[in-house]
Amino acid sequence: MMYLASASPRRKELLLQIGVQFDVLPVSVDETPLHCEPALDYVQRMAQTKAEAGRNRLSELNLHFDAVLGADTIGVLDSRILVKPTDKADAIRMLLSLSGRTHRVITAIALATASGVLRRYSSTEVVFREISEQEAGDYWDTGEPQDKAGGYGIQGLGAVFVERIAGSYSGVVGLPLYETSELIKQAAVSLWQPPGIKRNE
Repeated sequence: MMYLASASPRRKELLLQIGVQFDVLPVSVDETPLHCEPALDYVQRMAQTKAEAGRNRLSELNLHFDAVLGADTIGVLDSRILVKPTDKADAIRMLLSLSGRTHRVITAIALATASGVLRRYSSTEVVFREISEQEAGDYWDTGEPQDKAGGYGIQGLGAVFVERIAGSYSGVVGLPLYETSELIKQAAVSLWQPPGIKRNE
């Protein structure tokens, strides 16, 4: 059995898209960046921390598992980490800082098994068109950006801000499918497995 250590509906949909059979196992971890922690180090640490938290929880419950998948997504602008906006003012400030510029979206994934943790990440360049303060405020009022790293969702209404991307679209959404499938295969967990069929049958 594989577990997804995330309550994100977007990650759940993406994992289902590639035919993986899994259960959802939400975890709660401290997401505070360390002092002067580089963006890539931070996002990889978060993904691994979530995967290990899920693995530890399952072990405490004496539940069988093949692997636990953790993931974390951040935006990066001028080496500054863009996480989820704290309020409307923060969201507007964040979107205006991205307006007419190129930023990176990094999603790290970690797969924890009984024998260790495997990690990968994707980095995608996202180019925004110019955004007005009015647009940024109106977008916040839709409710969509409140739980999104960088303050927008490329898979939803926020797509209107995106001029182009170079890299992984699914990585910007929250789970890079190429890297995820490679990790899953590396951990010997089956893709495209029919529901109800166990690997050892």
